[in-house]
Amino acid sequence: MRTVSKLALGVMAVAAPFFVSAATPAAAPVAPTGAKNIVIVHGSFVDGSGWRVVHDILIHKGYKVTVVQQPATNLDEDIAATREILDQQVGPVVLVGHSSGGGVISAAGIRDKVKALVYVAALQPEVGESMGQLIASMPAPSDDVRPTRDGHLFFDRTKFNADFAADLTTNRTDFMAASQPAATAATFGAQAWAAAWHNKPTYAIVATDDRALSPDLQRWMYKRAGSKVTEIKASHSVYISQPEAVAQVIEDAALAVK
Repeated sequence: MRTVSKLALGVMAVAAPFFVSAATPAAAPVAPTGAKNIVIVHGSFVDGSGWRVVHDILIHKGYKVTVVQQPATNLDEDIAATREILDQQVGPVVLVGHSSGGGVISAAGIRDKVKALVYVAALQPEVGESMGQLIASMPAPSDDVRPTRDGHLFFDRTKFNADFAADLTTNRTDFMAASQPAATAATFGAQAWAAAWHNKPTYAIVATDDRALSPDLQRWMYKRAGSKVTEIKASHSVYISQPEAVAQVIEDAALAVK
């Protein structure tokens, strides 16, 4: 019995650190300096789920990340949906927009709590400009948007991989094409009534292999706005194919907020 007791005590002594370690919760991420709130606005023909990896990278660094799911009905309603999310944030916000989401953040970003804007292969209209007008000024390498009789727009499903997300696998882009939400002609035809990039620090990502939005147009808009530009070799779906690089630009914007 004495030998068994000594053996049991030895096992307990070895196992004790394991049980203590297992019972101790993982340390919370260190709270970042600067802006701690990130709000992301997705673009047309996709929803917010594609931002999952960027979201995970940032939350593991201590940021609070919220993705706006837009109604995609018209520009004003998309802006209203974004403002609703902004109203829920406590403290400074970095507002991120992809594609047509750039037009949304340009207006929603006039809120005082928005301290920086990040444009990810995004449109960046001036007051009085429409997103459709900008696109027509420097057409994309492809022409795959198909209108319907009721004013909706769809991206050609057969060309989704080649022209929207050529750096993703076809099994993924086939699903993205099949599940795409419709955009509207009204959204792209609406004139912008605010351009927050005039008064806020802006960061911008040019997707150099973008076939859905002209990379040259991206460069021109970002130069006009005085944005800090990062070029990434990627498709229009840069936030999915290069999430680490996109997350880094967003974090740079957040850390610069005083």
